[in-house]
Amino acid sequence: QVQLVESGGGLVQPGGSLSLSCVASGSIERNNIMGWYRRFTGESREAVAVISSGGVTNYADPVKGRFTISRDNRKMTVYLQMNNLKPEDTAVYYCGMAAHGNAYWGQGTQVTVSS
Repeated sequence: QVQLVESGGGLVQPGGSLSLSCVASGSIERNNIMGWYRRFTGESREAVAVISSGGVTNYADPVKGRFTISRDNRKMTVYLQMNNLKPEDTAVYYCGMAAHGNAYWGQGTQVTVSS
């Protein structure tokens, strides 16, 4: 079993920045993909950015150039640096991990971009 615990998030004005962190613990496969996903109110969860254990990244088009995903394999932590935030980035952000056909999720953290 894998546990994911997110931290960060909160309220920020448009154009501001926030940083999210997610620590993984438990029985973790060496080869895995970690990522950040978000759920807008009333909609399904969508991918924001993912990173492989080898450091290969992929971003959703709406966040390219504004968000940066990174990870520290020794700490089993994945980060999401969000810059130039927009009101349309307001959502619940989830940390996720995929490994050997299994998927794990954190509890989610609210990000609100509003003046």
